[in-house]
Amino acid sequence: MGLQNKTVGVGSVGCGVFSYEYFNFDGVGPSHGRAPAVATGVKRVLPDRLVFTYQGDGDLAAIGTTEMVHSAVRGENITIIFINNTLYGMTGGQMAPTTLMGQVTTTTPTGRGRQQGFPFRVCEMLATAEGAAYIARVALYNPVQVNRAKKAIRRAFETQMAGLGFSLVEVLSACPTNWGLTPLEALKFVEEKMVPVYPLGEFKVPEEVKS
Repeated sequence: MGLQNKTVGVGSVGCGVFSYEYFNFDGVGPSHGRAPAVATGVKRVLPDRLVFTYQGDGDLAAIGTTEMVHSAVRGENITIIFINNTLYGMTGGQMAPTTLMGQVTTTTPTGRGRQQGFPFRVCEMLATAEGAAYIARVALYNPVQVNRAKKAIRRAFETQMAGLGFSLVEVLSACPTNWGLTPLEALKFVEEKMVPVYPLGEFKVPEEVKS
């Protein structure tokens, strides 16, 4: 898109904190869960920039829920890349709001039950916000899905640069280490266990970016 020199990545303390080591553009490191608030500030001051956050499910769907929801409700012209691997991947594999029913984590050794609540479907909720312009869920379990994920992220960025409002792409991702699976088994887990709970697709698409 030719926007590398105008891009600002915002990665909360947590799974996104190392992202600055891998991308050659400006970055900001806010407190855990506060990435949408910081991204909002950056975008309002520098409206010509491409501003996106990179957040895990423990970050975005737990401690950062307020920032995420109200950024969408206000129609903030930012993009969130939301990584859903069903647990807190960086801090030991604890249960997250996205943990599947019956799934074993370090804090649900007998599996998540009703006492811990039900999985949090972020895309379905945000699609109801009037300020949300583009909402999609993708997965990374095979090359076809990876290409679809790239397309969705590009659409989210196009939505932002066209000034259409808030955009979010949820990415279903494997976590072999904390799941106790091989990499191949973890990809199958994404496809066979996660996708039925978190259906893939575009939940909201502005007319301006439809192809």
